[in-house]
Amino acid sequence: MNNEKTELLSPAGNLEKLKIAFKYGADAVYGGVSHFSLRIRSGKEFTFETFKEGIDYAHSQGKKVYATINGFPFNSQIELLKKHIVAMAELKPDALIVAAPGVVRLCRELAPDIPIHLSTQANVMNYLDAQVFYDMGVRRIIAAREISLKDVKEIKKHLPEMEIEIFVHGSMCFSYSGRCLVSAVQMGRVPNRGSCANDCRFEYTLYAANEDHSSLFRLEEEPGVGTYIFNAKDMNLASHVDEILESGAVDSIKIEGRTKSPYYAAVTAFAYRSAIDDFYAGKFDASKYQYELATTKNRGFTDAYLIHKPFEKNDTQNHEYALSKGSYEVSGLVTEDEMHFLCKYKTYANEETEIFAPLDSIINEVDNEIGKIYKKEDGKYYISFKKILTETDKELESVHSGNTNKIKLPGKLPYLTMLRVENEELETCEGSCSN
Repeated sequence: MNNEKTELLSPAGNLEKLKIAFKYGADAVYGGVSHFSLRIRSGKEFTFETFKEGIDYAHSQGKKVYATINGFPFNSQIELLKKHIVAMAELKPDALIVAAPGVVRLCRELAPDIPIHLSTQANVMNYLDAQVFYDMGVRRIIAAREISLKDVKEIKKHLPEMEIEIFVHGSMCFSYSGRCLVSAVQMGRVPNRGSCANDCRFEYTLYAANEDHSSLFRLEEEPGVGTYIFNAKDMNLASHVDEILESGAVDSIKIEGRTKSPYYAAVTAFAYRSAIDDFYAGKFDASKYQYELATTKNRGFTDAYLIHKPFEKNDTQNHEYALSKGSYEVSGLVTEDEMHFLCKYKTYANEETEIFAPLDSIINEVDNEIGKIYKKEDGKYYISFKKILTETDKELESVHSGNTNKIKLPGKLPYLTMLRVENEELETCEGSCSN
C-alpha cells in the first residue's frame, strides 16, 4: 500500500470551478489556457492571469494545479507551442500534462524544473511503454481508460517510482481514448486538438440505399430502442474505489469534466473525497457516494473497463438518450461574503431547500425575520426563506436564474455552499430522464 492517501484530482474549467473543487475535497486540479489543451472551450474560460490566480490560490491552500498541454501540434504550430510552454512554466504549475513524445522532450528542454505527467491520449497500457516515457523524464502516467486494474498493478510492479493516475468518473469516448475522427469528418472540428463537437452524442436516423436503382429507405426502429448508436454511458467507479486503493498501485484518481457545471465539480469532488477518506477509515459505503453522483446530469453510468474486460461488458452504451436530468437542481450559490447567495434556478418564500456545503463545514442553525436554517432528522441542513430580500433590502416575491442581485441569507453559510432542490421534471418525464 502507498504510505500516503491516494490523490483526488478534479477538473478546473474556470477559476470558480477550481475553487469549488478544492472546497469540496480535491487535492489537485487540472486545467489550461486554450491553445494546446484538449478542451479548447474550457481553456478559453482561463486567461494566463486567472490561471495564475488559480495556481496561487491552490498553493495558498496546500493544493496543486496541473497544466494541460496535451494536444497534438501541427508543424506550423511548433514555434507557438514553444512560447506557450515557456509562458505556462512561468505560472509555476505543479506539473505539465503532455501527450506527444516530441512535446515531452520540448518540455524537458524549456521547463526542466516542472514535472511531466503523460496524458491519457498517449494510451499507455503496459510497462514497456511506461518505461520508455519514464526514461524520457515522465514521472506520472495517466493510464488509458481501457486499461485493467491488473495491468495497472503490473506497471507499478515494474516501475515502482512511476506515479500512476487513472480516470474514475466522467464522459467516456466511443472511440479508443479520444482517437475518434467523426467530429473532424462531419463538423471540421478535430478532437485530438481540443475541439470535439461530441457527434457521438447525437441522435441518428438510419437509412438503407440500393445503388443499382437509386432507392433510399428510412429504417424505422422499434419504439423505445432509440438511435443514439455511438453514445457511451458515463464512467462511474465510485463503488470500486476500495478495490482501486487496496491495490496500492494507484497514486491519483481523476475526474473528467472541465466543461461541466460547478455543481458537477462540487458533487464529484465531495463523493470521491468521501470514498477515499471512508476507505482509509474502514467505513466504505458505496451507496452513499452513488446517491450523490446520481444528483448530477449524466448519460447513465457504467463501471467501464478497469474492473471488467471490454468483451465482458454489455452496459457501456446508452441508445436511448444523450443526457439525462440529475435528481437535483441547484437553486443558489453562496457568495464570498457568506451572507448572500446568487440564484441559479428559482427560489420562493416558505419553500424548503437543502443546503449542500463543502466538506467539514460548520453550519449554525438560525431563525429570524429573513428565514431559518435548520437540521432535520436525516442529518441534513435546510434553509427556508420568510422573505426574499436583495442586498439593498428590496423584497421580491421570488427570484429566478438570470437575476444578478445578491439575495440575503438568514445567517452565514460557507463560501460556495450550494442550495439545491429535488428536480420536479423527474416526476413527469419519461424513461429518458432516469439515472
